[in-house]
Amino acid sequence: MKNKIMSCEFNIDTACVEVKLTDGSMVSIDCIAVENKYASNMYEESELDFLIYNEPMSYVELLLSGKIEEYLRNNTDYTTLSDMR
Repeated sequence: MKNKIMSCEFNIDTACVEVKLTDGSMVSIDCIAVENKYASNMYEESELDFLIYNEPMSYVELLLSGKIEEYLRNNTDYTTLSDMR
């Protein structure tokens, strides 16, 4: 992205992270669409939710850099139900 991120905030009413860029433009990221694309289980969804609520800047940077799948792979630890038996 040519412009730098100035700020970002999660809007619970729209389920979007609203990003303000240094040139004054705004971008709205649909978090539900991102979860549908990248999260394959409830643990990954929870990890994305944590970022959205607590670290929206990191969430946006991961998404824009294309490293969100790598992040989820490295930071989500879970055991499938079939492995627990």
